[in-house]
Amino acid sequence: MIGIVSYGVYVPVYRIKVEEIAKQWGENGASIKAGLMVAEKSVPDLDEDTATMAVEAARAAILRANLDPQDIGAIYVGAESHPYAVKPTATIVAAAIDASNSITAADFEFACKAGTATIQSCMGLVALNKIKYGLAIGADASQASPGDALEYTAAAGSAAFVIGQDRVVAEIEDFASFTTDTPDFWRRDLQKYPSHSGRFTGEPAYFRHTISATKALLEKTGLQPADFDFAVFHQPNGKFPLKAAKSLGFTSAQVKPGLMVTNFGNTYSAASMIGLAAVLDKASPSQRILLTSFGSGAGSDSFAFRVTDLIGEVQEKARKVEHFLSSKKYLDYAAYAKHQGKIRM
Repeated sequence: MIGIVSYGVYVPVYRIKVEEIAKQWGENGASIKAGLMVAEKSVPDLDEDTATMAVEAARAAILRANLDPQDIGAIYVGAESHPYAVKPTATIVAAAIDASNSITAADFEFACKAGTATIQSCMGLVALNKIKYGLAIGADASQASPGDALEYTAAAGSAAFVIGQDRVVAEIEDFASFTTDTPDFWRRDLQKYPSHSGRFTGEPAYFRHTISATKALLEKTGLQPADFDFAVFHQPNGKFPLKAAKSLGFTSAQVKPGLMVTNFGNTYSAASMIGLAAVLDKASPSQRILLTSFGSGAGSDSFAFRVTDLIGEVQEKARKVEHFLSSKKYLDYAAYAKHQGKIRM
């Protein structure tokens, strides 16, 4: 049995309401806000970035299961906002948690699905018995050009999952992926803000890949939507995951427990993984969870998890996602712009 041994989450305390952003851009802002189903989003503090958030999530995952960091044999960090163009985020995490020097570590990048790609890589090393545990992290401090539609949702957060075969709390029953060269979202080197293809990022990108990967997983496993107690999809906004779920035969009741975008915004590589953590916080033994990520460019990874009898031993040992939902401080647009580096001193 290979699966999740432990997990941890971190979301910055600062928030900005989407209506506060919309006020700055008049009628166009109000029009964009109306279609998102997002109330507010997280904002990193002035001294927070992808590396610091990845460390916080990793520490929470170690604490939750009382693990020895020396037993971790791989650390992979997926993000599209690594603080260094040349200098791994994964090595910073390794040093911060006091991991062994005899580890493999690397940074991954695939837009918003880089985090789930790290889970697959850890699974491979664990399956080969090359490592005891792998630490798979999705973290991002995403940026958006002022006034762009992305500004209303681009947020910050992190999630870390320890993958192994010992004391598994959620077995990974199987996974499937679907990938194409679809240029719906990009950022050229040295550009501060990403570009996107507007509505094109929905139908040919998000929905095609999310639905195709999920269908491939269902065919591979012989499972039906009704066999899952929870379904978590990548969450660029509140509407897309609900629409994708409905088209596949999942209900809103299966999706809403993991739908964190309404209050956190789109945390990019961490988005679907934070949703998974929120579901694990309340899951019971034998329940089944579907997770499907999406990353522009474009691809999706879809997983089937089966919760084990050990889940109750870890749920209360570290901060749950609900802690970050209630622990928050609001910024006005001027303070938000400073935090995001839109105003330079």
